[in-house]
Amino acid sequence: MRALVYHRAGQISWDTVTDPAIEESTDAIVRVDATSICGSDLHILRGELPEVKPGTVLGHEAVGEVMDVGREVHAVRPGDQVIVSSVSACGRCQFCRDNMYGQCRFGGGWILGNLINGTQAEFVRVPFADHSTHRRPTALALNDAVLLAEVLPTAYEVGVRNGHVGPGDTVVVVGAGPVGLAAVITARIYAPLRVIAVDLSPSRLEAAAGLGADAAELPGRLIADLSEGPGADVVIEAAGDPESFVLCTRVVRPGGHIANVGMHGKPATLHLEALWRKNVTISTGQVDTSSTPWLLDLVTSGRLPVSRLVTHTFPLDRMEDAYEIFAHGTDTGALKVVLHRE
Repeated sequence: MRALVYHRAGQISWDTVTDPAIEESTDAIVRVDATSICGSDLHILRGELPEVKPGTVLGHEAVGEVMDVGREVHAVRPGDQVIVSSVSACGRCQFCRDNMYGQCRFGGGWILGNLINGTQAEFVRVPFADHSTHRRPTALALNDAVLLAEVLPTAYEVGVRNGHVGPGDTVVVVGAGPVGLAAVITARIYAPLRVIAVDLSPSRLEAAAGLGADAAELPGRLIADLSEGPGADVVIEAAGDPESFVLCTRVVRPGGHIANVGMHGKPATLHLEALWRKNVTISTGQVDTSSTPWLLDLVTSGRLPVSRLVTHTFPLDRMEDAYEIFAHGTDTGALKVVLHRE
């Protein structure tokens, strides 16, 4: 089969590799009909995740058809259309029993495209298929379905839920990339008073306004007013930048929540000299995807308008072009880039 292979920092290529096969009785083999590129893939490409070894097929988001299953797989069978979760869950360890699949201790967690071959390929081996796939309703478009593999659960679980967004809250989302915009969308579930998106890219601010942000602007007067005044009830850090994190600590109100979603490639300063008396809660987290079935129902029923998150589509064999477009999203206007099997 053909797949996108990581060779070393700065080098990937669309290569011919060995087809995946059932290795464990809980595995499934899925033909990839749609896959996507995530910001963490760019971190890998920059060499920031040394656990990713040369020769690894990248990617951890996919939708496709089950082709084969191991003898202990009971929830899906060949021919089923499924969403492949970005996080694999054994279903047996204490963390999985607590719905903390990202912390799985028996071989799961974020392994696809990280510790084992991933989804940016024609076929993928999915470990723990009973707990790591979700049936895709036939009416749900591929572009919408692939957003449920990671970006929507990440924004909801690590941002909105960890941040305790509630009715009447002022919510600030710092970073209007795909996850930040998904946080704008999913925050609306809880009827906040207003949702404010902050970014340095005019095109992404425009996208935020179109997706329901009450205000979308560069860091400026509105953020200064919040910092000097009552502050935001919830601040969601979705940029993964040290300066963005500091901005979050300035804009949050006393007693408020900062939910860090962004993947940080370098240290961020925690200004405890300014925070110690504010009674602020800071949360971090690895997505668990335990919310995927619920979010799937909301997307299928039309309650979450997510289609506009996908801005570019490519055939699978143009994976390297897709990476180039996605990596320069602030210039190209790319948000979520989806690749389809021809």
